[in-house]
Amino acid sequence: MEEQLLAWLAERIPSHRGVPLGPGDDAAAIDLRGGPAIATVDMITDGVDFLLEEHELRRIGRKAIAINLSDIAAMAARPVAALASVALPHEMTLDGAKQLVEGMLDVATQFDTALAGGDVGSWDDRLAISVTLLGAATENGLLRRDGGRPGDRIFVTGHLGGSILGHHFDFTPRIEEALLLNARYKLSAGMDISDGLSIDLSRLAKKSGVGAQLDLSRVPIADAARQLDDDASPLEHALGDGEDFELLFTASPDQAERIAAERPLDPLGVELTEIGRLIDEPGLWALDESDERVKLDITGWRHDFGG
Repeated sequence: MEEQLLAWLAERIPSHRGVPLGPGDDAAAIDLRGGPAIATVDMITDGVDFLLEEHELRRIGRKAIAINLSDIAAMAARPVAALASVALPHEMTLDGAKQLVEGMLDVATQFDTALAGGDVGSWDDRLAISVTLLGAATENGLLRRDGGRPGDRIFVTGHLGGSILGHHFDFTPRIEEALLLNARYKLSAGMDISDGLSIDLSRLAKKSGVGAQLDLSRVPIADAARQLDDDASPLEHALGDGEDFELLFTASPDQAERIAAERPLDPLGVELTEIGRLIDEPGLWALDESDERVKLDITGWRHDFGG
């Protein structure tokens, strides 16, 4: 099956101006368009990030590329090319492997990203996919986590929580939104929300050497978070579910005023919400009904290993 799959890939994967030499050789040649090169890698596995028995292979392949595109968006960079390594279960059919690739190509093509090559193998275990994505900074520079300052306002795109109902497969990486915001405004810090708003915001604040204070009444809650029937409230889902893959960024008060007045993402149909501010005191905080500052529990996804 391997030779058949490789032959199909050679015919199926389109050429790309950013990749003068693509799949079929020992390595790919990638043109990073003259800007600083950036790279990110993510792995998804059956039983953790998807369930092979329940989810469509095309959606799984799409997710493998899309989560990396979200990391590129977090840096306000342009994606160029992806390399995918796939460990297939022995029982996987050739058609199944093709469906995975078609899902990868769906989202890669949408964001003008080449599938430049990779590796495929088989084993007596669950499906695992690792994708490395290469991108290039724009003339406006990279958006990093460590630039936040006390007083900066905190923004998020979209709505949060309930991603388990399908958003974690079908989300749109915020490439276009990040590039637009970084071109038009001077943003101080940013990242994407992959593990949950509260844990990711706490990471951004810590990296910037500050704390964060949320206005909980302004956190945009997704309809899916309200549909979940469990012990957690919709707000708790919005704070801690993870896999929202929305942008989280900060901007100085004057830049925040411009963003609020100009509503730059409206033409893209994407909501942008100011949800708090950075503060001197470390940690994650909120104001209670008496306007007293209270510490928030940090919730979100953490990998469990090490005994």
